[in-house]
Amino acid sequence: MSTAEADRPRVRRRKRPPRDDAATMSLIGHLKELRNRIGIALLFVLIGTAIAFWWYDHGLGQFIRAPYCSIPADNRLESGSGSDCTLLVTDVFGGALIRLKIAFIAGVVLSAPFWLWQVWAFLTPGLKSNEKRYGVTFVVAASLLFALGSALAYISLKAGLTLLLGLAGDNVTIALTAQDYIGFVISILLAFGVSFEVPLVAVALNLVGVLSYAALAKARRWIYFLTIVFAAFITPTQDPFTMLLMALPMCVLFEVAIQIARVVDRRRARRDGTAGYAGLDDDAASPLDARPSALDDRPSALDDPAR
Repeated sequence: MSTAEADRPRVRRRKRPPRDDAATMSLIGHLKELRNRIGIALLFVLIGTAIAFWWYDHGLGQFIRAPYCSIPADNRLESGSGSDCTLLVTDVFGGALIRLKIAFIAGVVLSAPFWLWQVWAFLTPGLKSNEKRYGVTFVVAASLLFALGSALAYISLKAGLTLLLGLAGDNVTIALTAQDYIGFVISILLAFGVSFEVPLVAVALNLVGVLSYAALAKARRWIYFLTIVFAAFITPTQDPFTMLLMALPMCVLFEVAIQIARVVDRRRARRDGTAGYAGLDDDAASPLDARPSALDDRPSALDDPAR
C-alpha cells in the first residue's frame, strides 16, 4: 500500500437498516403466510366453539331463551311443571344442530380478539404508521358499536316478542320451534350490530376525503329520515318500539359522525392553507384581496451608483 493511499481518509460506510422480510416476501411467501394465519384463526374459532358447546348447558342456553321465557305465560308454551318455558324440536337432528349453531356463533365472538389479531398481523407489514394507528382505532370502534347494537337488540327482544305474540289474542298458546326462535334472535342481533356500523363508514369516507362535512351537514335531515325508514325495514319485529330503539341511537351516532367530520375538515383546511375557503360554493369568488400592495421605497443594490 502506498503512502498516499495510507494517508487517504477512509470513508465510513453507512450501516444499512435491517431488512424487512415481510416487505421483500414473494407471492408464494405471502400465500403461505395467509394459509398459516387462516389456520391459526380457525383453530382459535374451534377452541371457542368447544368452550361454547360446553357452556350451553351452564347458562348459554338459558341466556338465549331468556327473552322468550320473560313474556307472559299465557302467550308461550310451558313444560308440564309450569316452571319453565319450552321450545319445540320437530326433527331428530334439530337439537344437535341448534346447539352446534349457537356454539359456533358464540365461539366466533369469544375468539374474536385472537383471530382478529391474526388478520391484523397479516395486514400490518403493508401499512404505514398512520394507517396502523387508524386501523386499530377503527377496529376498536367497530367492535364497541357492534356490541352496543347487539346489547340494545337483546333488550328489545322481550318487548318485541310480547307485542308480536300478543297479537294472536287470548286463549292462544304459541309453541315456537327452536329453529325459528334461534334464527329470529340471531337475525335481530346481527341487524342491530351491523346497523350501528353505518355511521362509522361515514367517518371513514370523510377521513379519506370522499365525504365532506359540508355535504353531511347539508343532508342532515335526509340522513335522519332515511335512518328511520331503514330501521323500519331492517328490524325483524316491525314494531314501533324496536324501530325507535334502533333509529334513535343511529341518529345520535350520525350526529357524532357529522361533528367528527367537522373537526377533521377544519384540521385539513388549516394544514392545506385553505381555511378561508371553507363553506364556499364552487361558483363563488375566492376571498382574495385585490388591492395593490405598497411599494418599498428603500434603495436596492441595483440602484447603487458605485456598482
